[in-house]
Amino acid sequence: QITTVSGNEFLLQSDIDFIILDWFHAIKNAIDRLPKEQRITSRNLEFKLRRSSSIEFPSNLDTESKEPKPEHRKSLIFRLNYSASDTNDRNRVKSRLKKFISRRPSLKTLQEKGLIKDQIFGSHLRLVCEHEKSTVPKFVKLCIAAVEKRGLDVDGIYRVSGNLATIQKLRFVVNQEEKLNLDDSQWEDIHVVTGALKMFFRELPEPLFPYCLFEQFVEAIKIQDNAARIKAIRNLVKQLPRPNYDTMKILFEHLQKIAAKESVNLMSTQSLGIVFGPTLLRPEKETGNMAVHMLYQNQIVELMLSEYSKIFGSEED
Repeated sequence: QITTVSGNEFLLQSDIDFIILDWFHAIKNAIDRLPKEQRITSRNLEFKLRRSSSIEFPSNLDTESKEPKPEHRKSLIFRLNYSASDTNDRNRVKSRLKKFISRRPSLKTLQEKGLIKDQIFGSHLRLVCEHEKSTVPKFVKLCIAAVEKRGLDVDGIYRVSGNLATIQKLRFVVNQEEKLNLDDSQWEDIHVVTGALKMFFRELPEPLFPYCLFEQFVEAIKIQDNAARIKAIRNLVKQLPRPNYDTMKILFEHLQKIAAKESVNLMSTQSLGIVFGPTLLRPEKETGNMAVHMLYQNQIVELMLSEYSKIFGSEED
């Protein structure tokens, strides 16, 4: 928490120690670069870093003069605020939360009473499809229809981000209401629709490409011979559970239509691979080089778009 004597307050939060250290150095370096007459000293600015951590930052403050010591004129003052009252307050809050949670009815009970409906976002694909008695989620179909109706020619479709607050509002509506009309004026921005669709796939507990097949897809995309590579990917796609296969097929068919309008919307198969690679497949546990994994994720999506008919066709070429 950064508080200035004029009353302005800024809160920077993170549970990761090295990020906090980066912030500390970034702020300190920015102030150090100021001309001497503009440099902020402890007289007019005080930084208080509040964290439940044992990180300590040096304080080069002459407590009698309230001025930085001459040899440390460029230093900032960072203090960790710890007190017994803070600890007691946290303990009391934890205790109350534990009591509240222990008395709270289970999710299943609330659903049985009709107080909470089955969620669309954040649920397993199989459960969503079972609930809807379909193999492709209704929300996915609605988004695809809306984009194909009014978004195929939009510059940067799926790459440009929509307003996050509106996307979250749409997410809430989808989770709480049975009927959804994406032609409503509040969803007029097609980037909101595409943003919500990407969010749906990102929030699947298990991605569209199941964890158990991730490494096999990666090994398949590494095959040098193009025909063999396509065949390997095709064989893996055939192993997908029915909801995953059907949803993937309709999604990639839709993305093919996006790529076909590349001259207008500037979204090539490569661009779509970059957008959807990390969204549709990822390892269950991140090990090794994330950048390398991301490269393979993008290439897999790009190949499946480029060779859609061979991978999803009914017969081998």
